[in-house]
Amino acid sequence: MNSNNQAILRAPAETVYADELLRLGEKDSGPRPVGWQLSPRAVRSFILGDDKLGVKRKFYGDDALIDRCIVTLMSDRGLLLVGEPGTAKSMLSELLAAAISGNSICTIQGTAGTTEDQIKYTWNYALLLAEGPSERALVRGPIYDAMQQGYLCRFEEVTRLQPEIQDCLISLLSDKVLHISELDGAEGSIFAARGFNVLGTANIRDRGVHEMSSALKRRFNFETVRPINDRKLEMQLVRDQTSALLNRAKVEVEFQQDVVELLVTAFNDLRLGVTSEGIVIEKPTAVMSSAEAVSVGYAACLDSHYFGDGVVSGEHIARQLIGTVLKDNADDGKKLRHYFDVVVKQRAQRQSAWKSVLDARRELER
Repeated sequence: MNSNNQAILRAPAETVYADELLRLGEKDSGPRPVGWQLSPRAVRSFILGDDKLGVKRKFYGDDALIDRCIVTLMSDRGLLLVGEPGTAKSMLSELLAAAISGNSICTIQGTAGTTEDQIKYTWNYALLLAEGPSERALVRGPIYDAMQQGYLCRFEEVTRLQPEIQDCLISLLSDKVLHISELDGAEGSIFAARGFNVLGTANIRDRGVHEMSSALKRRFNFETVRPINDRKLEMQLVRDQTSALLNRAKVEVEFQQDVVELLVTAFNDLRLGVTSEGIVIEKPTAVMSSAEAVSVGYAACLDSHYFGDGVVSGEHIARQLIGTVLKDNADDGKKLRHYFDVVVKQRAQRQSAWKSVLDARRELER
């Protein structure tokens, strides 16, 4: 990463992992689909890691899911990643776009206010009034650029859009052409270059907001990104992601393995509603995802660095965990108090790390 990127809060994946992409490209002898920067095998290695080339694993979960996603993106159908919030859907779409197109910033962020011209194209109205419709007056949207350049277009939170706006994708995915009715002749039709496709994401919790039409659903292959069900893998994810955030912030702390395990164990308990000891607890309404676990771990490290002695303890984890659980529903405080009184109290008698977690229970009474 060059010095100019040091001032950037978060650089795109193709910049952060530029060295890995370069090494993969140099060693890549596999067949590449037209318009792709890397072969499908190299794309897989970029996401799942390659020890021989010094490429780190970036996605922790179902490896077979990655193969299915890559195959879909080689086809004529779009790919829609669905799942609970915090299951790394957006991260996966960014990694796929960086490896396949070398560009992950051709992105549409879906909101209730997103309009069709923000997706396709709009006009520089001063030029439009002065000269009439022309290519010079055209302001290209992400879909326009992706079709013209042969890129993947990332479409975040598709189900947050109004249904009539969502459906503008139907003809684009079917015909692979963007019609500009204001322009005549060849200028009025943008035919997609090879390599173009749409890679969308949608949260399961948003499905009831704006359900996709059956016609649009048929243009996508759906892949569900599930929470990590391997505790050791989740611990590795939390440690790696937290370390990367700390390195970026130039913060050094002591984040022991037993504290990482404590963090992941607590998240698993609250996510599943049952502990490893078989104690049934009420699940909070808050999302207890791996992404949230990373956020809690990072916040605990910052707390320890700036307000403590630089050694992360269970109490630091507990203080941040309480805020995460209570942010969606204040009533979840009762469930968390029950967790502290029944589960944490028992563990505190056996393990010193959990004793400091119990000490943070007072935060729930404020």
